[in-house]
Amino acid sequence: MSTTRNELAGFLRSRRHRTRPEDHGLAVGRRRSAGLRRAEVAHLAGISVDYYIRLEQGKVGRPSSTVLDALARALRMSADEREHLYLLARAESPRRRITAERVRPSVHRLLEVLHPAPAYVVGRRMDLLAWNETGAALLAEDLPGPSWKQSNLLWHLLCSPHARTLHVDWETAARQGVAHLRAAAGRYPDDPGIASLVGELSLRSGEFRTWWARHDVQDHGSGRKEFDHPLVGRLSLDYESLRLADGPDQHLVTYTAPSGSPSLRALERLAALARERSGSTARV
Repeated sequence: MSTTRNELAGFLRSRRHRTRPEDHGLAVGRRRSAGLRRAEVAHLAGISVDYYIRLEQGKVGRPSSTVLDALARALRMSADEREHLYLLARAESPRRRITAERVRPSVHRLLEVLHPAPAYVVGRRMDLLAWNETGAALLAEDLPGPSWKQSNLLWHLLCSPHARTLHVDWETAARQGVAHLRAAAGRYPDDPGIASLVGELSLRSGEFRTWWARHDVQDHGSGRKEFDHPLVGRLSLDYESLRLADGPDQHLVTYTAPSGSPSLRALERLAALARERSGSTARV
């Protein structure tokens, strides 16, 4: 079985186990495992049971768009999951070029203009590619010096003791990071950097092994995160992850707080401390 077919098979099994029979009005009864049976997925998708079994065994080359759409509906996939399904199923198509990631000078200037709001740029592997002083100060254990460089945000989340106390809801943040990396692996199945990161985290983190096996995928988005920062205390920040125009797998991440809020005052204190320490511009 090819690697990509194996990924497709694992993804379908994970979505089937997650989907509840009652969501489709099916009787639950006594079941040996959670989720839908293969025959139920086949019926809901309008395909033969034998064909679906071969899909989960990685024995089908390229399912049609009609079949993929039907499976996405039957397995209640999100928009991100549906895109991932298509990427895995079409893996024989021309693949995306794996190139070194660079951040444009104008984006570096934007990072500096955004100060005092924390901001940074992440790449396809969740590598930290550029940042401003407050962005670095938000993530670092102490005020970072000029040589500070946190190479990978997912590694930081899973392997740094500081990250586990910095993020109030650490598990949600870490699981989102794993889901981001899984989505990137579907877009870049031949990226040796992604394969190396997955291998390293699999050795270092039991949580990563468990969550990676779930095949959850999620694109970058927006929301709110709670931080317990060692220098300025509790921060409740709204974040936006914006896809950069000429770098489809680079995202500009920014954090803000409502006007007049305690979080904004704490953020301003952190920004002032960071600027006083470094007095420098955004770096690669």
